[in-house]
Amino acid sequence: MYFKMKPEQLYQNLKDIAEKFSIKVSERSFRNMGLKVKSGFCKVRGESLFIIDKHILIHKKNRTLASYLSKMPHEDIYVLPAVREFIRNVDKIKR
Repeated sequence: MYFKMKPEQLYQNLKDIAEKFSIKVSERSFRNMGLKVKSGFCKVRGESLFIIDKHILIHKKNRTLASYLSKMPHEDIYVLPAVREFIRNVDKIKR
């Protein structure tokens, strides 16, 4: 079902879900960091952030964010059925 959704549309839906949990999704360039940095959740000055490398492919952004959201209590909020299916099955999707 979610395969019919454009990757960019799926990504926006995932970011909207994160926002419902008061998590800001921010894309940053990790290329010149000088450290090995991975996309993921963090707290900065009390603010919940999910930072994603802006240079990775949209499909990987979707899998990374959905994998994190799959651990959240998203059953209690409205999520489009196609997006909910993607979140539930994200660990079964080929990497």
